[in-house]
Amino acid sequence: MTQVAAIDRVERERSPSHRLLVTGLSILVVVLLIASLSIGYAPLDVKQALLDALSGRHTLGALVLVELRLPRALLGGLVGFSLGMTGAAMQGLMRNPLAEPGIIGVSGSAAFGAVLTFYFGFAGAFSFALPLGGIAGAFGATLLLFMLAGRGAGTMTLILAGVAINSFAGALTALALNLAANPFAVTEIVFWLMGSFSDRSLPYVWLVLPLMAIGWGLIGVSGPALDALTLGEETATSLGVNLPRLRLQLIAGTAFAVGSAVAVTGSIGFVGLVVPHILRPLVAHRPGRLLLVSGLGGAALTLAADIGIRLLPVQPELKLGVVTAIIGAPFLFSLIFRLRREE
Repeated sequence: MTQVAAIDRVERERSPSHRLLVTGLSILVVVLLIASLSIGYAPLDVKQALLDALSGRHTLGALVLVELRLPRALLGGLVGFSLGMTGAAMQGLMRNPLAEPGIIGVSGSAAFGAVLTFYFGFAGAFSFALPLGGIAGAFGATLLLFMLAGRGAGTMTLILAGVAINSFAGALTALALNLAANPFAVTEIVFWLMGSFSDRSLPYVWLVLPLMAIGWGLIGVSGPALDALTLGEETATSLGVNLPRLRLQLIAGTAFAVGSAVAVTGSIGFVGLVVPHILRPLVAHRPGRLLLVSGLGGAALTLAADIGIRLLPVQPELKLGVVTAIIGAPFLFSLIFRLRREE
């Protein structure tokens, strides 16, 4: 790993365009965060509300800002960053541009864990039951994945195990919906599965932020190894990359980042697939450099989509997972047509 890290450090020092791209995306995310705080169904003086909140005055504006808009904006950035970064990591690990975080079964299992809390009535017992159930489902899927695939499993084995887990979790989720005796519970589960940042509070942010940070750290340090992996597994191994450890590191990082995200916001698809595709040419198709860039791009996309939802004159508001699917599906169609022209 020493040779790979040294090469990567030298190339980063010679690439001002990469730093410029990261700076530009960071500024865009900050602008969208401010816009997310400012835009809503009712006018809000954000500056005055912030001053009231900081001074301890419990005005209506301060309550709206702290209890509604701030958690929504923060979760938009955090979840989008997690989806974008893990999407780039999975595509780099699998060396497949169609890979995404759900390919290892974490997303579907996290959703199933949350659905179980609805089904058995735990969601109403205490406020953190729903996200904790989702997190438990995500880590259960990760353990099952390594039990099925084994320690030294190859990429194809991991993909097959992940697809099996994801399909099984989806089937169990459908079974729970089918057996639910209360139609109101079914409606609540379905709406939650569509994905949304609304009606989330700051404690949810503090619950998932440490888990996401662990996931980002595990994925972020794997950048040089992912760059080496583009040369082939044998060449990467000769450069000092420990492939079993790399796979464990990236899958664990995805479980921490995406599992906690799905546990709080529900399923939000296509972000981890679309964003790396759009930004990959801007980093010279290097998966290591794509990690941070895709994270920032994912944050920007989810924040922009969530802002767009609030600007639409539709009540009740559209679910974010529906909007990202509407954005992502045409992109896949265009990708198919482009690949057909290249054949």
